[in-house]
Amino acid sequence: MGRRLRTLPIRARLSMLVAAAVAFAVAAVSVTCWFIVQGKLYDEIDSDLQKATAQPQRYDQVMDALNRCPRTPTENSDDFRAPDTHYYLQLVKEDGTACVSLTSEGVIKVADSDKNVVKTATTSGDGVFRNGTDSEGNTVRVLTAPLIVSTGPNTPPQIYEGAVLSVAVPLKSTQSTLNELALLLLLVSGIGVVGAGAAGLAVARAALRPVDKLTEAVEHVARTEDLTVRIPVEEESDDEVARLSRSFNSMTSALANSHELQQQLIADAGHELRTPLTSLRTNIELLTRSEETGRPIPEADRKALLASVKAQMTELASLIGDLQELSRSEGQRGERVQVISLEDTVESALRRARLRGPELTITADIQPWFVRAEPSALERAVVNILDNAVKFSPEGGTIEVQLSGGTLTVRDHGPGIPADEIPHVFDRFWRSPSARALPGSGLGLSIVARTIQQAGGEVSLKPAGGGGTVATVRLPGAAVPPPETT
Repeated sequence: MGRRLRTLPIRARLSMLVAAAVAFAVAAVSVTCWFIVQGKLYDEIDSDLQKATAQPQRYDQVMDALNRCPRTPTENSDDFRAPDTHYYLQLVKEDGTACVSLTSEGVIKVADSDKNVVKTATTSGDGVFRNGTDSEGNTVRVLTAPLIVSTGPNTPPQIYEGAVLSVAVPLKSTQSTLNELALLLLLVSGIGVVGAGAAGLAVARAALRPVDKLTEAVEHVARTEDLTVRIPVEEESDDEVARLSRSFNSMTSALANSHELQQQLIADAGHELRTPLTSLRTNIELLTRSEETGRPIPEADRKALLASVKAQMTELASLIGDLQELSRSEGQRGERVQVISLEDTVESALRRARLRGPELTITADIQPWFVRAEPSALERAVVNILDNAVKFSPEGGTIEVQLSGGTLTVRDHGPGIPADEIPHVFDRFWRSPSARALPGSGLGLSIVARTIQQAGGEVSLKPAGGGGTVATVRLPGAAVPPPETT
């Protein structure tokens, strides 16, 4: 049943749940109402029975009735009488024998509780209420109470110890009233449940209308890949549907930006790949044509062509590696982030930088510092910063590297960066007009910015006093890992 319910549409489920809740509430109210009315009706009957038993009977008539003890109303002559003709009235002896009044509506079947009242009549004036039946099987409400007799007008009434008085009224009209009330409550409850189901369906449709719009928008995006779709949301609304709509709009906006950046990356990558590929193709065609025509290229030119081919291959490999690095998401990072020594990372990067610029003087003042980062990615970022310094430093120049308190600075004495170009230095494929003749893809600093941001730090470039550029990297510290034990 639960599985079948879960397969129904949300509207149907909401309508069924509303109808079930209303049905439960209406049923509880109806049952409570029925029992309250029943209690009120029985209280009125019991009150009338108490008034009937409270009236004293004449002693001589009671004794005459007990002596003759008629078993049916027709056997009576003139004995004790009920207040009106709608009562059952009889005397009950201690052995359970019933002596019926002439005015009684019938004979009440004696119960054990009636006999108990006879035994306790001398000590208690309370009666016992019960539902019983008469000799014809009709349901009656019975009150059996101590018999109060009066011996004369000037004598106070007293309890007769040898018998008790049973007074009853038929419950046919009361039960008929209760049955009619039950039918009416059942009818009203049914109408209420049906109305609640209809109201629940209307409420579900109104409440889920924004969800329908959201579903249509999702289906439209899935069908057309149009990420410009937005769900209209009221600014002051803060319900669940509004939050879901805002989340969808944020998601499509992020996907659109990601798609746009992806398309831009593909376009920029294609543009950057075209130049080395064209140059590589031209050089290879020259070498191939020389072999096909049998006209050898001068040795010096041949060496220059081969060196150019090698340089273009190296540039292509570097560009492809940079593109792979930029294309990785946060969850695709090759190594697990861990606590590493930034001092060791910088020392390793310095060794590689000295090999690439043997004619330069690189000074270093490195202090210990530990960070949380991906080791290879962080080293690549530091190497890219040092490569830039090596690339733009004049022959025989000096590069100053300092690491202190989590701040790494790399200062070169090159031409520097114009102030209007500083905002673009970390953009993908951006290259200064003065540096386009130099090798590189324009992705190095973009990779640096991404890696440092992933490690929770920040990086900046600014002109240095006296010429050159200062690259500054700030990384938050991490707890020093405990030494390994063997």
